[in-house]
Amino acid sequence: MGDPESRPTAGQRLGAQESMGISTLEPGQRPPSMPPGRHVSIKVQMLDETEEVFEVSQRAPGKILFDLVCTHLNLIEGDYFGMEYQDHRKMTVWLDLLKPIMKQLRRPKHTVLRFVVKFFPPDHAQLLEELTRYLFALQIKQDLAAGRLTCNDSSAALLVSHIVQSEIGDFDEAQNRQHLRKNKYIPDQDILVDKINEFHRKHVGQTPAESDYQLLEIARRLEMYGIRLHPAKDREGTKLNLSVAHTGILVFQGHTKINAFNWSKVRKLSFKRKRFLIKLRPDLNQSNYQDTLEFLMGSRDCCKVFWKICVEYHAFFRLFEEPKPKPKPVLFSRGSSFRFSGRTQKQVIDYVRDSEFKKIPFERKHSKIQSNLSLSPQPSERRPEVPKQVNQPDSPAKTSRLPKDTGFVEDTAGQQPHHTPSSRRSPREGQSAEQAEEEPDAVGQGKGQQLSGKRQSEHLSTGPASRAARGSSNSIPYIDCSDIDSEYDVAKGRVTRSQSQTNDNYEDEPVRFPTDKAYFIAKELLTTERTYLKDLEVITMSFQNAIGKDEAMPESLRNVIFSNFDPLYKFHTGFLKEVEQRLALWEGRSNAHIKGDYQRIGDVMLKNIQGIKQLTSHLQKHSEVLLELERASRASRKLEVLCRDFEMQKVCYLPLNIFFLRPLHRLMHYKQILERLCKHYPPTHVDFRDSRAALADISEMAAQLHGTMIKMENFQKLLELKKDLIGIENLVIPGREFIRLGCLSKLSGKGLQQRMFFLFNDVLLYTSRGMTASNQFKVHGQLPLYGMTIRDSEEEWGVPHSFTLFGQRQTVVVAASCASEMEKWIDDIKMAIDLAEKCNGPSSDLLATSPPENKSPEDSTLDQESEDDLSASRTSLERQAPHRGNTTVHVCWHRNTSVSMIDFSIAVENQLSGNLLRKFKNSNGWQKLWVVFTNFSLFFYKSYQDDYPLASLPLLGYSVTIPSGSENIHKDYVFKLHFKSHVYYFRSESEYTFERY
Repeated sequence: MGDPESRPTAGQRLGAQESMGISTLEPGQRPPSMPPGRHVSIKVQMLDETEEVFEVSQRAPGKILFDLVCTHLNLIEGDYFGMEYQDHRKMTVWLDLLKPIMKQLRRPKHTVLRFVVKFFPPDHAQLLEELTRYLFALQIKQDLAAGRLTCNDSSAALLVSHIVQSEIGDFDEAQNRQHLRKNKYIPDQDILVDKINEFHRKHVGQTPAESDYQLLEIARRLEMYGIRLHPAKDREGTKLNLSVAHTGILVFQGHTKINAFNWSKVRKLSFKRKRFLIKLRPDLNQSNYQDTLEFLMGSRDCCKVFWKICVEYHAFFRLFEEPKPKPKPVLFSRGSSFRFSGRTQKQVIDYVRDSEFKKIPFERKHSKIQSNLSLSPQPSERRPEVPKQVNQPDSPAKTSRLPKDTGFVEDTAGQQPHHTPSSRRSPREGQSAEQAEEEPDAVGQGKGQQLSGKRQSEHLSTGPASRAARGSSNSIPYIDCSDIDSEYDVAKGRVTRSQSQTNDNYEDEPVRFPTDKAYFIAKELLTTERTYLKDLEVITMSFQNAIGKDEAMPESLRNVIFSNFDPLYKFHTGFLKEVEQRLALWEGRSNAHIKGDYQRIGDVMLKNIQGIKQLTSHLQKHSEVLLELERASRASRKLEVLCRDFEMQKVCYLPLNIFFLRPLHRLMHYKQILERLCKHYPPTHVDFRDSRAALADISEMAAQLHGTMIKMENFQKLLELKKDLIGIENLVIPGREFIRLGCLSKLSGKGLQQRMFFLFNDVLLYTSRGMTASNQFKVHGQLPLYGMTIRDSEEEWGVPHSFTLFGQRQTVVVAASCASEMEKWIDDIKMAIDLAEKCNGPSSDLLATSPPENKSPEDSTLDQESEDDLSASRTSLERQAPHRGNTTVHVCWHRNTSVSMIDFSIAVENQLSGNLLRKFKNSNGWQKLWVVFTNFSLFFYKSYQDDYPLASLPLLGYSVTIPSGSENIHKDYVFKLHFKSHVYYFRSESEYTFERY
């Protein structure tokens, strides 16, 4: 590679740290070794218009060079890119990754390869890394300047305004005009300066990353987005241009699209000399059906270049995995041996989502904003740490590109741990479920707390030449792409012719406990009561302090909330003290000589449950609290923002509305604890009578409030989903009940695409997740349940675990991730259909949508969906407020699973708190933590007195088992949590606690 002393590398300019030659292949594979022989210097022009020199062997295939470039840029999603160059015929061609470089470049010293975007996805939200979107934005900038991306003046001015915002920041007229004089972004820029400035004024506060996102949002809607024209003629000699896109083959006259052949309609692609042939599937609905379309191109070489890119586009966007190479013939072969080499888009998305990468800052070359350091994906290191100061690129620490094998969402307490060579990394605040697989091996425990350990090393693939064997072998339908004597069979996929070592030295000390099961039941009461009191403090202290005397909160609402919660908090503070005193006596910590009378808890429970009965009037008003808060938030934008901002605070570790339901949930916990106690005691036990009386009292209260609790849980869930969804307004209406949410793959003209489905008792919604600051889900379609039928369709479509929903207005084919998920969805949808037919009758109107840009149901077909519906996550000028990214909905999206309202109810019943010892897969010691199990997650604290968790582990998708003998866990009461490569061991203090978990 070029001399680093004389010229900074591309990775250094972007802020990436040197890789030390670490493999960029999949885990378990070796890095591509450089073939022996003389080295040759290859010049590569990057998207930031700089040139880099790479030294490769004369025998090296193209993928060696391409992987070097991707590693140099620290680029994870490299498969969307390629390298093009002009050959000796002055034709622009793509570097073949399988062929030796020297067989493709006749004069390598005089040839400059250009690193550019090769595959343009329909939805930029499918680009999961900010660095990838930045490089795409640079490509759009180049296409605008070169005149390839044509559009009207308004669109051009809007695009340029986002580029300028990313480069110089907020609008300043004098600075803007000077900048536009020095930089030409579009051919006729001078006449559009005023319009560019007008748009730029509206982007105040927009970060460079948001500007990139908005730039791609606008560009992808343009007809010429990602289009590379190939001159051709039809049979009549009319001059045309051919192009290929993710949807299929496009035909242009000039810059106007006049025809399109969707992949689902194409049976075979071939070429013969100068003729490019498209063979179509039979269409019984057309009387003038034409089987084969023929286009004449400039030469056979032009024909073959276009045929190759068509093969690659089809394979990348339509197949589930890379087609397997065909064995070489023994004697001779006819036709092209070309095949697509690399990961498909599905494999790229799955790989990036399933792997965990540390985000390190990278610098935007053209941006002048001081605070423009963005985050580039960087896996965790073996030895060194990320530099403390991100603005010191001159001394980058060398690092390895290694995925993490951990699974926490950290939430810092504002600590800044000291970075040392043995340091892990400090917890970070406000992580989303997109980073739900990231975790420290030791939870930070205070300011300046050092976190220690090493990551397990894995190898990571960046270049498209690497393979990730995931998914099924092909997509539907199949297309044959061939030249005259060869066939490209998509079905067969060929052309025919760290060590994670933790230094958690929190070794548990032997503690003597009473052996009676009743003691551990009483201790569960104590630990969960501590958590319950902390949850009440969220409302009575934190929330009250947050709103203060703000006028946004109506006085009537303020009185309703705190007049009901303050008495509860005061009562349970006294209750907790009594339980703590009783447990201290029981354990012998206060009066070791006292026995018998103090080894019981039923009398304490009976006394305090009778006290809780006096507070029934306050508990009955909790439904009024939720309704009043929602009504006031709708009426006051300021109050809505105030509540949302409070929800983003660390102390509010769950959605705010859940805390308002905690007193109702607590009654159910008391009932379950007393049931276990009564089941354990014999009738003659001294504590049996008090326990049974307390159980009778609490059961009566729970029965009275059960109906209210069910309604409020459903109402709370609808409110929570309302925050996660955009494009729909009247989600929360009387009579609507939530049933299930989760991931399904929806079959469309572009193949199977991941969608988030939300099932209610009257309608089924499907959405996709936008890569925006809000992390919300855009509603794309609504399927009324009345009159709907459902049918298994695995055999019909050849897709595992698929079924078809036949609605009155639309038919949708979806596939679940596994057989059990499919069964759950089918059962719940059938139940919802029965409810819809019994209760509601036919629904005349769909849910109101916002903004009103959805297609009419008649326009929605099985084969194709509108690009705007599928990909738009928000309009180009719309600004979304910050939103939590670690909700249950986002975890389901990333874990590709589902959860029902019944699951939520079971989770509420099985909340637990207490101390556990935690151990990582390859660590030696056990770390003692206070753990709260609620809302499908484990929340980790240093002690029960902490106000907020230091880290969390979402458990959806995890399995719980007992360690095997080969794992060398020679301790009692240990259970194991594992999800893919993430493994955690937890040790409880007793058999009772072990069984409860």
